[in-house]
Amino acid sequence: MAIKTSRSSANGSILIHTELCTVCGKCVEVCKDFSLIIKDKKLQVNPDPVFGCIGCGHCMAVCPNDAIEISGRTLKLDDLFELPTQKDAATYQNLLALLNRRRSIREFTDQCIEPEMIEQILTAARCSPMGLPPSDVQVLVFDSKEKNRAFAEDFCKYLEGMRWLVSPWFLWLMRPLWGKATHEVFSGFVKPLFKVYTEKMKEGINAVTYDAPLAIYFYGTPFCDPADPIVAATNAMIAGESLGLGTCMLGAVHPLIQQGKNAKKFREKHGIRSKSREGLFVIFGHPSVTYQKGIKRTFAAEDIYQQQ
Repeated sequence: MAIKTSRSSANGSILIHTELCTVCGKCVEVCKDFSLIIKDKKLQVNPDPVFGCIGCGHCMAVCPNDAIEISGRTLKLDDLFELPTQKDAATYQNLLALLNRRRSIREFTDQCIEPEMIEQILTAARCSPMGLPPSDVQVLVFDSKEKNRAFAEDFCKYLEGMRWLVSPWFLWLMRPLWGKATHEVFSGFVKPLFKVYTEKMKEGINAVTYDAPLAIYFYGTPFCDPADPIVAATNAMIAGESLGLGTCMLGAVHPLIQQGKNAKKFREKHGIRSKSREGLFVIFGHPSVTYQKGIKRTFAAEDIYQQQ
């Protein structure tokens, strides 16, 4: 039975060109669905795989003789390309320097982001790993300051109708139901956020998307692995940094437009195709400020597993 996504409800199709196959076994080694087996010294399609071909393309990409062709689940032979050599890839030091230089930028010049640069960012984001192919990440691009401002203004109007969510009576009512941690998040973060978003907008200040010249919203479908939009957004952010842009991830908008009839109407109005467990906005622009120092970061814990 095929694993369903919003883009496919059938397994991939495996074609073995036996005249090219040397039965090296590399494809069998990389197929974690066990869709391929070697039997009677011949490569064959396994009649009893785990799920059926999910269309990852690993077997097709590893084969040195082009003896395997996968089609379906949006995959086709034309999607293969020659990998860049290791010398063309970024070194660890180059990557670390890029990440160390990154700061969350919310102050931008009025310079627009050219369509070619937007496509470069999206091209990098499309390379993101995913839980299951084909990717169920959906992308909404706001390619101007004016579009970002219009979305933010409408979002603040939407929030005005949801003030009950952070009202004292609702927080008091929900505290025993959702627990101490969630209560503290709503009281200490969500409630002040409502206030700053709506009151600043009344002053003409966009504290939602900061009037960035480019914002990209990454979200999923009901079938999407929750991590996939976050990974794609991260790759987009790194791509933007590599192009000399300032970037910032914005996580507060997404969860507030997921639940309820008004949220559905808001999504439909702005071309957001579905609700999604996880999602992120990333804003981009030419920075109007320059940072001189970086700041070291740490994890909450870094434990090395000790076998008992």
